[in-house]
Amino acid sequence: MTRNHLATAVRFTLETLAQRAPGNSVEVRVPPFAAVQCVPGPRHTRGTPPNVVEMDGDTWLALATGGLDWGDAVTSGRVSASGERADLSAWLPLVPSSGEAATVEG
Repeated sequence: MTRNHLATAVRFTLETLAQRAPGNSVEVRVPPFAAVQCVPGPRHTRGTPPNVVEMDGDTWLALATGGLDWGDAVTSGRVSASGERADLSAWLPLVPSSGEAATVEG
């Protein structure tokens, strides 16, 4: 995957996460591509957020597509997650695995 394709995929899937888990209590960072605030809860307004999740682009896409389990990613150190709301497992993967039927919202 080219860097441009990776950047586009990361931005798109982070936007999808923010739509599915609206809120401002967790900041998800995938440097250098993008960051979003999501997850319901107390709004953060200044300084470093209390709930931060950070990883590289390949790790994020693996999580978003179901190729990597959240717990495994955190345990292995591929994901840095701090704060009591920083567990994204309830919203991942963003796309159904091959064994699940896709649904269209609308």
